[in-house]
Amino acid sequence: MKIIIAGGRGFLGENLEKYFTDKGNQVYILTRKPTRHNEIYWDAKTIGEWKNALENTGVLINLTGKSVDCRYHEKNKQEIYSSRINSTKVLQEAIEECVDKPKVWLNASSATIYVHSEKYLNTEENGVIGDDFSMNICKSWEKEFFKIRNEGIRKVALRTSIVLGNNGGAFPKLRMVTKLGLGGKQGRGDQMVSWIHIEDFCRAVEWIINHESITGAVNVTAPIPLSNEELMRQLRKELKVSFGLNAPVWQLEIASIFLKTETELLLKSRNVYPERLIKDGFQFTYPHINTALVNLLKT
Repeated sequence: MKIIIAGGRGFLGENLEKYFTDKGNQVYILTRKPTRHNEIYWDAKTIGEWKNALENTGVLINLTGKSVDCRYHEKNKQEIYSSRINSTKVLQEAIEECVDKPKVWLNASSATIYVHSEKYLNTEENGVIGDDFSMNICKSWEKEFFKIRNEGIRKVALRTSIVLGNNGGAFPKLRMVTKLGLGGKQGRGDQMVSWIHIEDFCRAVEWIINHESITGAVNVTAPIPLSNEELMRQLRKELKVSFGLNAPVWQLEIASIFLKTETELLLKSRNVYPERLIKDGFQFTYPHINTALVNLLKT
């Protein structure tokens, strides 16, 4: 199968590339800085020679978007928004010009689309979607993606949570701060953490590709979210670290300025359940955080 990953040079893209390449698929990456034989230049804004790569493609996966791990001043806000909307829009324009269009188009989204929720479990059907900067980004992103219905192209928005892996994302940072004795709860610690092991993330993407009944928005999260306090306790246990200093909100606010990030990334409660994947029969290799941590810490 021929697979195109737009914006595939990040943590998720690199893991998906390896996963599908190892299974004998042809994987090509659309990137601003191509350096390898399977990488194709694009600027994520305008149609160019890269459009030809979309011909006769089985799957298009779009992961393009400026990282939200930054300060939310106006310039960064605009870049977070435009990088997602423009890449989705130009891919749509390119697809419309294709003779042999991609069969499946998966577009990144985020579980952050749901409101802060410590008690209510958000499913695709009954999830509560709110109104702030992050949620509005996700809403605009999905609206742009689903705006046009292309006959013969199945579209799925991947509402992904925190993906845990050793070669990128949040986990290496969490492991480091825990080893340094700073692995206590962040804020009150009762904010829920929706997460997924990188292996299950790749398997879920493959499952969605292979199951033609799956369309629309899909929560790509493990089925058992847990509180921030419990996550850090489990991490300390597996790392055999006896204590972890808590970080109150005021400390996080100060630290976030120096680290050029936002406290929302740690303090928002993402309480999300992958109802569609579960109902369609997907089985997680790592449904529980403890088995996920054991696996990640031994590799």
